[in-house]
Amino acid sequence: MAKGGPRDSITLACTECRERRYHTSKNRRNNTARLELNKFCSRCRTHQLHRETR
Repeated sequence: MAKGGPRDSITLACTECRERRYHTSKNRRNNTARLELNKFCSRCRTHQLHRETR
């Protein structure tokens, strides 16, 4: 069996309303900074900046 790799699952939260909707994974060895993506927020009903939560 393979060992667990450096990829961890993370959750993205809207910066305006703090809704946690999106889940993704990232390699913590290569990217130590928090991930920020523009995604659609269904509560705000617009595209907002979503930031990685721990």
